[in-house]
Amino acid sequence: AFLNGDLEEEIYMEQPHGCVAPGQEEKVCRLKKSLYGLKQAPKQWYEKFHKTIIELGYTTNRSDACLYTKEIESHVVIICL
Repeated sequence: AFLNGDLEEEIYMEQPHGCVAPGQEEKVCRLKKSLYGLKQAPKQWYEKFHKTIIELGYTTNRSDACLYTKEIESHVVIICL
């Protein structure tokens, strides 16, 4: 899931071992998406999830920001992260 987070800042990393082209050893990679293990990954994923779930009509709980609810006819849908 963390791989779906969008990055807001520019982040660069060293080229992965085995993927370095001869003569380009000093180049780095600019990340466009979050990577597993990246410090920002959980936060970026949560922000994308939160935006999407709010667009679908869910509301957050005042006491716990990770609890979402939505009433559909006579039913209540609860999502807890």
